[in-house]
Amino acid sequence: MAETLKNLEERIISCRRCPRLVEWRERVAREKKRAYRGETYWGRPVPGFGDEAARVLAVGLAPGAHGSNRTGRMFTGDASGIFLYPALFRVGFANRPESVAREDGLALRGLFLTAVCRCVPPDNKPTPQEIRNCLPYLAEEMLLLRELRAIVALGRIAYDALLRILTDPSFESDIRIASGAVLERGSLEKSPPFSHGLQWAIRRPVDAGPPPLWMIASYHPSRQNTQTGRLTRAMFDRIWRAARKTAFDE
Repeated sequence: MAETLKNLEERIISCRRCPRLVEWRERVAREKKRAYRGETYWGRPVPGFGDEAARVLAVGLAPGAHGSNRTGRMFTGDASGIFLYPALFRVGFANRPESVAREDGLALRGLFLTAVCRCVPPDNKPTPQEIRNCLPYLAEEMLLLRELRAIVALGRIAYDALLRILTDPSFESDIRIASGAVLERGSLEKSPPFSHGLQWAIRRPVDAGPPPLWMIASYHPSRQNTQTGRLTRAMFDRIWRAARKTAFDE
């Protein structure tokens, strides 16, 4: 049977590759936060979601302990989502400005939302091996999003993880099929360093045909960034307008 995003979602949800993360996500789901004591936590890996014909892929770090690990949907139920979804709504990527649960009626248009790690890590810090264990899922999502034109990396870890997928030979054949584009092997050191607002086009083979695949970097919409003013509404809106422009302006 050919792989689909639904098949991939089922495999992600059942994943137990990282013992430390399995133990932590399940402990958080059992002990809960006082404010959510009466709720049933998801407590499993959180799959990506959105438009299967998406031209834009947005990649965060990992589920929040009492956000996505509770709701089962990326960027839902915590401060990051409260900042993210209104921005997506303002630019037309979402049909409503908030998301509180998996079945709340939110729909993404032209966008697929995912993360580097699918399980909540202690202190929001996955280990390098835990990141590597999860990266094949992100590579597969890129493979299955056939219309992909732009990738928004939400934070430095997401940016570096995406570069790894695009430069690591073990991912090369999949991503060549998915995007028609890979960086030169060994070119990771030559790629632009992370900075908010960075945009650059990833090389495509001459015979690939489709428009360039763009990488766009943004600060993560975490409370640490939004409440300190490091990431403002205006700065974030510019990221999503750039994503729409590069992905949909033919």
